[in-house]
Amino acid sequence: MSRFVLFGLIFLLSGCYYDVGSKLYPAPPCTTLTAYTYKTEVAPILNTYCNNCHSGKFASAGIVLDNYTDVKAYVDNGKLLGTIEWTGGVSPMPKGGSKLSTCNIGKVKAWIEAGAQNN
Repeated sequence: MSRFVLFGLIFLLSGCYYDVGSKLYPAPPCTTLTAYTYKTEVAPILNTYCNNCHSGKFASAGIVLDNYTDVKAYVDNGKLLGTIEWTGGVSPMPKGGSKLSTCNIGKVKAWIEAGAQNN
């Protein structure tokens, strides 16, 4: 009986292992466009990482990032880039979360450097 239990445990445990998700499903490569647009690159990043807290009438800290006009104001005062790069004496965002990927930060930064157009 004990041999049966022992072989059963060995059989069960031999099938247990841990896979690292990032190795099984690596992030897609970052696209390197010459021009990024607000509508197709920047707004989706803000929607994903910022607008859970920073949208609507009750936006956290009164910071609204769900429309171009408000986003542009934070671009102009330097707080948008500082907060996603975790630099510039501003509160790092997303609060309590991981820093945005280098790829996403690069897209926002390239859009800002190109004039932060409403395109």
